[in-house]
Amino acid sequence: MAEHAAGETDVLQSKRNATRYQILVEIAERQPAVSQQEIADAIGITSQAVSNYLQELVEQSHVEKLGRGRYEVTKEGVDWLISQTDRLRSFVEHVSSDVIGQVEVESALATGSITEGDRVSLSMRDGYLHATPGDAGSATAVAVTDATEGQEVGVTDFDGVVDYELGAVTAVSVPMVRNGGSGGVDADAVGAYATDHDLVAVSGTEAVAVARRAGLTPDIEFATPDAVREAATKGLDVLLLSVAGNLSAHTDKLRDGSITYEVVDAQTD
Repeated sequence: MAEHAAGETDVLQSKRNATRYQILVEIAERQPAVSQQEIADAIGITSQAVSNYLQELVEQSHVEKLGRGRYEVTKEGVDWLISQTDRLRSFVEHVSSDVIGQVEVESALATGSITEGDRVSLSMRDGYLHATPGDAGSATAVAVTDATEGQEVGVTDFDGVVDYELGAVTAVSVPMVRNGGSGGVDADAVGAYATDHDLVAVSGTEAVAVARRAGLTPDIEFATPDAVREAATKGLDVLLLSVAGNLSAHTDKLRDGSITYEVVDAQTD
């Protein structure tokens, strides 16, 4: 790869080099037929300025002039572009992981009046992160917005671990219609199971029919493998009614997420 000339700075440190970088990229995209006016419009400088830069790039062997309005980026120019792109990529990664990552802001539901700058305690309730004024909890953060009770509040500068248990899933396998369908499931038993769970999920038409016979209103009806796992991850217990053919897709997701689950028998005698 070509070495930088003595005293040459990166595109992040030199506006001139940043403009050279943009012009080289535009030439590479358009070559060999290059319109100076199109480049000028694309990067926000005058056509005369583009002409001046092109002359310098030709003199530096970064661009070869093939004829009137025809230019091509040379190997030296490509090497320079690659070196600058690598530096830009490293800088972006640094900003993303080391800067933005350290000031990541999450949202939580305020349990009381909170003022920006307050230290708050974090807890997981009903599947949502809650922020309570004070630092008595096992996990704390600093509020970056004001909030009243029930309003969302932005929090950052996390310390500790939110103390909560994963939820569990109870799964009822519902026969497909050709094997008896919803009529083969004890609706009363399903209703009894539901009383011990936070959410009810259904997967398949036969499962919806079972829920209706049991007097249940499903909380989750679509994309249930991911949704059920996500709910359990947030500490919610889920009763899953699933057509037999769909059940393995759910249990695979639960195993992947280390979620405890049980498949129970609710068949009619």
